[in-house]
Amino acid sequence: MTDTTTAHRSAPPHLSGEAPLLEVEDLKVHFETSRGLVRSVDGVSFSLRRGQTLGIVGESGSGKSVTSKAIMGLLPAHGVVRSGRVTFEGRDISDYGSGQFRELWGTEMSMVFQDPMTSLNPVMRIGNQITESLIVRLGMDRSDAKETGIKLLQAVKIPAPEKRMREYPGQLSGGMRQRVVIAIAMACGPKLLFADEPTTALDVTVQAQILDLLADQQRERYMAMVLVTHDLGVVATRADEIAVMYAGQIVERAPTRSLFSNMQMPYTEALLASIPKVTNPSHTRLDAIAGRPPDLTKPIPGCPFAPRCHYAQDRCRVEAPPLMEHPYDPGHYFACHYPAGSEEGKELRIRARSTEAGVN
Repeated sequence: MTDTTTAHRSAPPHLSGEAPLLEVEDLKVHFETSRGLVRSVDGVSFSLRRGQTLGIVGESGSGKSVTSKAIMGLLPAHGVVRSGRVTFEGRDISDYGSGQFRELWGTEMSMVFQDPMTSLNPVMRIGNQITESLIVRLGMDRSDAKETGIKLLQAVKIPAPEKRMREYPGQLSGGMRQRVVIAIAMACGPKLLFADEPTTALDVTVQAQILDLLADQQRERYMAMVLVTHDLGVVATRADEIAVMYAGQIVERAPTRSLFSNMQMPYTEALLASIPKVTNPSHTRLDAIAGRPPDLTKPIPGCPFAPRCHYAQDRCRVEAPPLMEHPYDPGHYFACHYPAGSEEGKELRIRARSTEAGVN
């Protein structure tokens, strides 16, 4: 496993020699169901240092959220088959039980969930939800916890924080609720933050505010962050490295600048093409990825993306490509027999575009 490389911003001078905060090696998570074993995560590996952001990108069902929850110990106790190695601050936490993970939550690692309405207790005041972890995990008395809670709400730019402490989640807008969730996640000063689709239910303006807020908090606290999203545009300027997941596997992983300037995987290309562009005329049809993700209860004989790939050949349907490093771009990994940069890949793309132009 190689070290993560900073992409869109300069790292602190000492970062290159710093040991990874988090190391994940060959993580697998399979769920036992009535239809068989669902291979939700199937051999994921990456590392992350303090102060860095890893963006994990992919469609729904690709294994993004399950990967994050597995690392944090948030999966169900029964019906789950898990293997692989997860190391946090040099400690192997792969076999931790719920009690051991509970000691890490809040102070060591925390998570911002996708939907703030399901993350927050609707019948509990905002102030009580923020101060609970401060009292239980940090041993603060109620007065200090309340004062700290007000400061946390100020830090996440919520106006009139004293008033908001007395209110309930239903009295706040979606953006405000997400800010409260971030305040709760930050309360005990975690070293690692998972942000699982933190902007999905918000409008574009509020999305940018929430992402800016997460970035500000990360810089102030020197946290590592895993930003989980289905939108490559979200992580384009927010992540140091991007891991693209499909069918429970990482199919491309690279420093952000390298990924966008030297994209290798057809799936990554398809994700980028599906993003709406402001330069397009009104009512332009979106470029959706044709077909459906594979059934993860069944063995996949070749490349899992082959049935949906414009460039797939016979080899792709019978031989699974390994995740390999680009020969001229260190730190850039991809799993494709005919990557964009290869002569065969270029030829296939030219042929596909010619065919598409002929059809149109």
